[in-house]
Amino acid sequence: MSEGPRLKIGIFGGIGRATLARPDLQNALDQRTVIELRHALEEFNADNDVRAVLIAAEGEHFCAGAEVSDLTAMLDATEGGESEDAMTLGRLFLGIRQMSKPVVAAVQGRALAGGAGLATACDVVLARDDAVFGYPEVRLGSVPAIVMTMLRRSVGEKHAFDLVASGRMVTAAEAERIGLVSRVLSTAAFTGEVERIVLGLASHSSLGMAYTKRLFYALDGMGFRDSIDEGVKTNAEVRATSESHGLS
Repeated sequence: MSEGPRLKIGIFGGIGRATLARPDLQNALDQRTVIELRHALEEFNADNDVRAVLIAAEGEHFCAGAEVSDLTAMLDATEGGESEDAMTLGRLFLGIRQMSKPVVAAVQGRALAGGAGLATACDVVLARDDAVFGYPEVRLGSVPAIVMTMLRRSVGEKHAFDLVASGRMVTAAEAERIGLVSRVLSTAAFTGEVERIVLGLASHSSLGMAYTKRLFYALDGMGFRDSIDEGVKTNAEVRATSESHGLS
């Protein structure tokens, strides 16, 4: 097992930055990393100086999924242990969606299994042009169970089933085409463009961003009329605040 910090945490320029820091293991996720990342995000969400969050990774790969030792431990776990392990990752994904601040994933190299899920859980996914995404669990006799809900919402039923049933990997260009990533950035410009985009998000009204994110995800599963009603309610709430200029 890799020694040293699993995450590097910092706040610069109004951006809370969490960087996966085990490049020798392709930044594989273990229980400790998932828990530490969730706690870091909770602290960012509570910090008024943080206006946007960036999840990035050291090395050539974003995240290759769960660490092998954790997978082995899950196979050997007593009844109920597997559910608790899975829920740890589920709580991280739920926490990202419930945050009031935008969360951006900057992805290079491989983003596989839980690593692809971590990226997909973020509000914005910025992919370097060499990035590849995949859900290979079926090839290992497993199921991408925790990430499937987000994947279906991101790319739709047909693309999602193709990905999870084939276990194939897709390039950054295809991932953008099917809606798995927000933007593809060139390798040469990647670092600078990620910074520019995240700083742009951080420059917006914190209140406006919080309401935007809350409404965006509240619309999941709502019918058309209920969605309109929720939008009207949110519009009225925002207009009633001192920050609103009454433009929306």
